[in-house]
Parts: sequence; structure tokens; C-alpha cells
Amino acid sequence: MMQRSIIALVSGPNGFAGRTDPIPVTSSWWSEAESVNRALEERLGVPTSVLRLISAEGGGDGSWGGVVTYHVEAHGEPNRHRLHPAEEPEADAPRRLPWAKPGGPAELIAWADEHVGRTGPAVQKKTWNLSSFHQLPVAGGTAWLKAVPPFLADEATVIEMVAAHDPSLVPEVIASAPHRVLLGNVPGDDCWTVKREHIDLIVPRWVAVQHALAGERPPSIRPSAVPMPSFGLPETLVQGDFAPDNWMTSGVIMNWSEVVWGHPALDVGRLLDYCSYTPLYDHVAKVWSDAWLRHRPDSRPLEALDAGRHAGRLQFAVKYQEVVDEAEDSQRIYHRDYPTSSLTSIMRLVNTP
Repeated sequence: MMQRSIIALVSGPNGFAGRTDPIPVTSSWWSEAESVNRALEERLGVPTSVLRLISAEGGGDGSWGGVVTYHVEAHGEPNRHRLHPAEEPEADAPRRLPWAKPGGPAELIAWADEHVGRTGPAVQKKTWNLSSFHQLPVAGGTAWLKAVPPFLADEATVIEMVAAHDPSLVPEVIASAPHRVLLGNVPGDDCWTVKREHIDLIVPRWVAVQHALAGERPPSIRPSAVPMPSFGLPETLVQGDFAPDNWMTSGVIMNWSEVVWGHPALDVGRLLDYCSYTPLYDHVAKVWSDAWLRHRPDSRPLEALDAGRHAGRLQFAVKYQEVVDEAEDSQRIYHRDYPTSSLTSIMRLVNTP
């Protein structure tokens, strides 16, 4: 994967201080912040927080590598001998999120400190137009602080809905407020490299919860933009990004801010796409179909699979068009090609014999 180098435009307690030279960092992902802050603290002598991406040159797929310029906040007076004169970034802009402004990350951490006893510095793990993540060391483990934009779902509400039927499927909510949540630690590793046992562990339990939640849509959950024939299956809570990179090996599903109310095949369509280049495609289809037949014996889940893949990609395109529309201009680089590429992939599915 192509290496990322960063240029930081640094604001400090005494105003704008200047820019750094390009600095190589260990992570290629544009939204990753920990390696950026580590490199900047070594260079500037004070802790920092990444506020937002300003521009990127080179790199791949709108998310990694190249030379990326960020606005960064220094929590202390930086070493100005390591900085060069530069134009100060604008203080605000339309659709800028709170954590992308000076003081925003510190305000989030101060809120979290009202609910947990932190035992060390907060670590900024990720920041971009869809979320802000901090890892907080606490007595006995770790807490996770997450903030999301106003157009996404309230995670604490969704987690509560799911936990009413299977609390082991979701993380613990320590505290919540509008557009932010403080979560307990989740054991295990993520399932980027998905295995049969991960599918067997998570898919049937999620289907059971969807079956239990089926019925009238709660007002807090928006409806899916993509209707589907029922195939005997109910409309219910759809996780919205049901892929193994949001699963933990302990059986917990993460990231509940993209939910909608719709056909459950929207979720399995996303999972099938994730597994389409692995030997697990048929296994996913069987596990999901068998799970639904246990709860809805008269349903036809296997018939819903192709429609689910098409509809899932269309839902993905609609979702990311909203993400692009809601992002401030400089942040659209993350997802600007997603809607078009998703629609193109639908055409390939339709035209494949």
C-alpha cells in the first residue's frame, strides 16, 4: 500500500503557528490520526489533535497514501523553529463538523471525562467526515468515544433496541448525548479477514434480532430508500453496513449509525459483496437463508438474495450521495466517487449472465 506523508497546518494556544515539512507516517489511511499525532508530537514537542483533512495529492481510491495536508491543533505552544510561514486555514465553513474545529476534540474528551475516570491521555484514533474516534484508558480497560454527524442515526438508541433481544451482539453504552456515544471495551479483533466461524457466530444471531424487531417502524429510524419485494420476509432494522470489518471475533457488531428500516436482504447483500471474492459466498447464503427459515418457515430467503445484492448496492449509492451532499467541500474527497462506482457495479450485476 502506498505510504502517506503529512503536512500539518498548526494552530496553537497563541494562534496559527505555521506548517510542517512533509512527514512520513506509519499508517496509509487518510482518516487515521494516531500515527499523525505521534509524528507531530516528536516534531513539535507538544500533543496535537487532527482537526480535518484540507487536501490530498496522489494516493489511491480517495482514502490512502500520497501527501495529505491537515489542519492540526497543538495542545501547547509548538516548536515554531520546526514550522514555516503559511496561510492560516479558515476558522469555519458550511457543514463543518464540531470535531473539525479548534477545541472540538478537547470538548468531546471533556464530556467523556464526566462519565469515566480516565487513567491516561486520550488517543485520537480516527477523524473524518463520518466520525471521530478516541480511545480512552480507564481503570480495568478501555472506553471508546465516538461522535457522528447529525444526519446519521443515534447509536445509543439503536444499541438499546438490539440489546433488548441480544445484549451480547452490541457494545456496552456507558453514556450518550446527541451525536456522541461512550462505549465500553469490546474483546477480540475485527474480522477483516472473515472466516466461516465468524459468519456462523454472527449471522444467525443478527437474523434472530431482526425477526424479533420486525413490525412497525420506530419514528427514530429512517426508512430505506430502496423498496424490495418481500419474499415472505418482514421489514425490520437493517444494520446498514453489515460487513465483517464491523464485526469483532467476540461476536459483537460495531457501527450502528447507518441503520435504516427495510428488507433484511439489504444487509446480506452487503455481506455477499464483501465475500464475493472468497470461498465463503455460498456459505453466507446458506447460513442466512437457514436462519430466516427457522423464524419464517414460509419465507423464500434464497429467492431474495439476488434482489438483495442489487438493492443493497443501490442503498449504498443513495447513502453515500447523502454523505457527499452533507460533507463540507474539502471532505467530499473521501466518498465523492462512491455513488457512481456503486451504480456502475449494479449495472455489471444486471448484465452478468
